[in-house]
Amino acid sequence: MSPQVSCLHTLGYPPAQAQGLHVTGISWNSTGSVVACAYGRVDHGDWSTLKSFVCAWNLDRRGLSPRQPSAVVEVPSAVLCLAFHPMQPSHVAGGLYSGEVLVWDLSRPEDPLLWRTGLTDDTHTDPVSQVVWLPEPGHSHRFQVLSVATDGKVLLWQGTGTGQLQLTEGFALVTQQLPRSTKLKKHPRGETEVGATAVAFSSFDPRLFILGTEGGFPLKCSLAAGEAALTRMPSSVPLWAPAQFTFSPHGGPIYSVSCSPFHRTDEAPHKPGSPRGVWCRGPAPPRRQHQVPCLAPCIPSRNLFLSAGTDGHVHLYSMLQAPPLTSLQLSLKYLFAVRWSPVRPLVFAAASGEGDVQLFDLQKSSQKPTVSIKQTQDESPVYCLEFNSQQTQLLAAGDAQGTVKVWQLSTEFTEQGPREAEDLDRLAAEVAT
Repeated sequence: MSPQVSCLHTLGYPPAQAQGLHVTGISWNSTGSVVACAYGRVDHGDWSTLKSFVCAWNLDRRGLSPRQPSAVVEVPSAVLCLAFHPMQPSHVAGGLYSGEVLVWDLSRPEDPLLWRTGLTDDTHTDPVSQVVWLPEPGHSHRFQVLSVATDGKVLLWQGTGTGQLQLTEGFALVTQQLPRSTKLKKHPRGETEVGATAVAFSSFDPRLFILGTEGGFPLKCSLAAGEAALTRMPSSVPLWAPAQFTFSPHGGPIYSVSCSPFHRTDEAPHKPGSPRGVWCRGPAPPRRQHQVPCLAPCIPSRNLFLSAGTDGHVHLYSMLQAPPLTSLQLSLKYLFAVRWSPVRPLVFAAASGEGDVQLFDLQKSSQKPTVSIKQTQDESPVYCLEFNSQQTQLLAAGDAQGTVKVWQLSTEFTEQGPREAEDLDRLAAEVAT
């Protein structure tokens, strides 16, 4: 193993592995000490009634047993994605193959289910691609669950006292309402819905998000959309058309998107009335006077995002232009996940269909990975990965063998250089010219 990365834990749940289940999603809890995984199936088939599991391990607990999770939840349909609550360390949301969204409390082993959408007209009619927790507007401590699915719907859910997740707001992606710039093929069945495969929220505008799509093009979208969606899909709330901008496509469906979590504090003034640290990191430094005028166009790092998909490429985009700033072919097979480091502006990781976890440090090379880790010996796919934003030396990845590996990163992947956010801006400007 590379001196830069070592395997700390190899975790798995034998009953799930014996069923041939894949690890389809991973999430770290708010303390950074618990990692949870979703078990399901990624390949084609009807997994709506496949008995599946959500498992969690507390890595700080003495006597950790890698094959005995500290929490196991049985689920009646394949689980495809998972997200821990940002503040409640035991609450986790999951999206199912059946289209349902559920929230569990892992501290209640006998009765973990907190809320569920149920199968109503509001529920997704396709498998849920991703779930995300969002703060309620005006309430920094109250959260809603956002879900996206290949039925073209983006839905916001609120837990109620009756155990239901209630739809509070909805969006629908319709082909004829997409902004210009991409010529789209019609769906073979003549459907006009655009399937959403992944979502990532902007670090500087809580209403702004990027969607990955089955058509291979990322979409810039807004929760503040004011145009009604031209859809006949049933819904208890009005459905809005969120898309604002269409980016140039990949060569196939997108599986993963990740927005840069960084923006320099001297990039834009602090937003009045917002707590410092939400909009910028630390006190805004005094603006420096440039000795030499910068001739490269400025592409602030806050506008950058990554996408990965079936064409084996990672694209680096700016939210300000349609073509990618750069495209890197990382795999001859699919790429299933890409994630920006939470602490290093020039580092990201990708999970490949060839069984690798690839770590990029753009400071060292913008063309090839700094480290390529072999997660599966038989080259079966790695489906998901997540950095730990609390214990920043940890990266977890899940694979087709039903295994979660927790990788420990050396300090060169976790310690930010003195002007690294500026270096990312400069690199983005260089590749764009």
